[in-house]
Amino acid sequence: MTDHSPILAPIVALIAWSLVMWLWMYVRRIPAMNKVGIDSKNLVGGSGADLRARIPAKDQWPADNYNHLMEQPTLFYAVALVLALSGTGGGWNLCIGWAYVGLRILHSLIQVTINRVLVRFAIFTLSTLCLMALTVHAAIAVFCR
Repeated sequence: MTDHSPILAPIVALIAWSLVMWLWMYVRRIPAMNKVGIDSKNLVGGSGADLRARIPAKDQWPADNYNHLMEQPTLFYAVALVLALSGTGGGWNLCIGWAYVGLRILHSLIQVTINRVLVRFAIFTLSTLCLMALTVHAAIAVFCR
């Protein structure tokens, strides 16, 4: 059995959460499409913007969140891998990594339920501060050792 960096666990957890949101997106979208008369079985072409114009906003929120999980978290994955490879993926970095993942999950739950922008923004800001801290720690590990 090989040893691995502890920071890999939050990476896997956030990827798993992204896949949960992918499922949530389709569980909400397909019935919403059927309700407004979109024949999803025979649909050819189109985009998310086309759906946005036709289905209720609340049914679009999981798709919006899934898209958000494909944006900033990619930076988290990269910086967490740098921490893992530099041997600094434990301790405080692990705690900050889990905080980032927890905040992103909370952001998702807020966005797909109540979708209060100010609350979402506060959670997003806290998660971004976690990402900034991890980036500073990765820079120290890479440039100062």
